[in-house]
Amino acid sequence: MPLVAAAVCPHPPLIVPELAGAAAPELDDLRAATDAAVARLLAAGPEAILLVGGGRETVRFSTAEHGSLRPYGLNRHVRLWKVNCEGGVRLPLSLTIGAWLLDRSGTALPRFARAVAHDATPAECAAFGAGLLHDEDPPVGLLVLGDGSACRGVTAPGYDDPRAEAYDEGVAAALAGADAEALRGLDPVLSAQLRVAGRAPWQVLAGAVEAAGGDWRGDLSYHSAPYGVAYFVANWERS
Repeated sequence: MPLVAAAVCPHPPLIVPELAGAAAPELDDLRAATDAAVARLLAAGPEAILLVGGGRETVRFSTAEHGSLRPYGLNRHVRLWKVNCEGGVRLPLSLTIGAWLLDRSGTALPRFARAVAHDATPAECAAFGAGLLHDEDPPVGLLVLGDGSACRGVTAPGYDDPRAEAYDEGVAAALAGADAEALRGLDPVLSAQLRVAGRAPWQVLAGAVEAAGGDWRGDLSYHSAPYGVAYFVANWERS
């Protein structure tokens, strides 16, 4: 499997400065971390980028699809890659933000995108990840989009849940250590209760890396919970 590297980033709408407005500086550190992670992914030498994020259902998108930030207050379309008459507004938020991050990098590499259903089982996610790439494909960099728990404090979208911090610490450790087994072990029921948007995409990453084989190292460059939602930025590279 020609998987050369992976990057993990969150996908909050407020990462887009125009959406955040006067509060945009509050996420400057997060934007800097995601920009650096994408740059590091591109520096690994992929010939294409494959985006993976959560969605209502598991879908393979065409390169002409795009997403919209209009539901979040900004009348802007974000294209995946190419533009033609067959494209439509179909990308979920996760992949829309992923495409926006790639736009910020200025890369001209081909882009492909897959959504994995939020309620896909761990086994389904791992199998999906293992089947993403094939020997005849060009070397690919994987950009995985997903947020942690949304229950970090009384002002969090999911209110406060005492289990959230330990859950997020476990994810942080797994991403820092390139621990695919730990990601595969994330409980989908607990994840849903904590309103975690990244569980399924992270388990796709685990399946892809395990199928690719070899030794991998991880580097967690950001872990914080602004607005009560846990965000992680990490890179996985071959040892």
